[in-house]
Amino acid sequence: MDLIRTLRVFVATAETGSFTAAARRLGISNRLTSKDLADLEARLGTRLFQRTTRKLGLTPAGAELLARAPAVIEEVDDMLGAIREDSQGFSGVLRISAPVTFGEIYLARMLSRFAAPHPDLTIDLRLDDAYADLAGEGIDLAFRIGTPDSFALRQRRIGAIRSVVVASPGYLSDHPAPVRPEDLLAHDCILDSNRRDAGRWIFLRDGAEQAVEVRSRFHVNSARAARDLALAGLGIAFCPRFVLGDALETGRLIAVLDAVERPAHPLGIVYLEGRTLPRKVRALIDFAVEDIRRSGAVTGLRTADDLT
Repeated sequence: MDLIRTLRVFVATAETGSFTAAARRLGISNRLTSKDLADLEARLGTRLFQRTTRKLGLTPAGAELLARAPAVIEEVDDMLGAIREDSQGFSGVLRISAPVTFGEIYLARMLSRFAAPHPDLTIDLRLDDAYADLAGEGIDLAFRIGTPDSFALRQRRIGAIRSVVVASPGYLSDHPAPVRPEDLLAHDCILDSNRRDAGRWIFLRDGAEQAVEVRSRFHVNSARAARDLALAGLGIAFCPRFVLGDALETGRLIAVLDAVERPAHPLGIVYLEGRTLPRKVRALIDFAVEDIRRSGAVTGLRTADDLT
């Protein structure tokens, strides 16, 4: 019996609560998953799972093993990985979750730069504006905009994202540019429903938040779509700077209310609490911090150091 592989099967099954989900995570058959678990129980002389028709639960022995097994697997992975990576680079799979627009515009290219020196490394990038279940889906780390909402996650804050209020020259030729946030009440605004409280645009006045309830004919769940509607002259949009590309520099969009301070949105990398990070995960986090530092002028991202 391959003990490390069998422990991986056990951990995946315990974390997902399903033989099928564990097999899918590990890329093996259901039959092999069941066989490995049966072999492990036979070797230990005790049952690890309580099997019912509706769900899979851990026995006390299974709970004790789950508390210890991940650290053993990670220690072996780190030891073997360090030896291999010193001579051949990173290998295996890195599973990463991120918001759709951020992933498409910035993260995919950043990951290609990270993976370039590591031909044996596979990047599995999963883009979804909903928060992924890191344990259930076998995600190594996730890029999150905003504050994590789970105590089971650890976060490294790597920067912040600035948003810009923009409109096209054509729109502004027909409508006076807003000077104060409350002037937005007289304008057509484009709402990105992915933003928290999409209809309330937040500004800062003397350090205190000022919320403006804007009106809109267009509601979209994509910052990129909001930008495109603004480019078409259909209203004022509130977009993350990295979404705008060169539209400001070329004059296709004009920043309005730029003298009014806006709160920045934290950008962080989250991962499961209580896990020793594999070397390739630690390396990716460090790479992301440095890449944001180098490309901030292009993407509109701010590094964590810029926030102090």
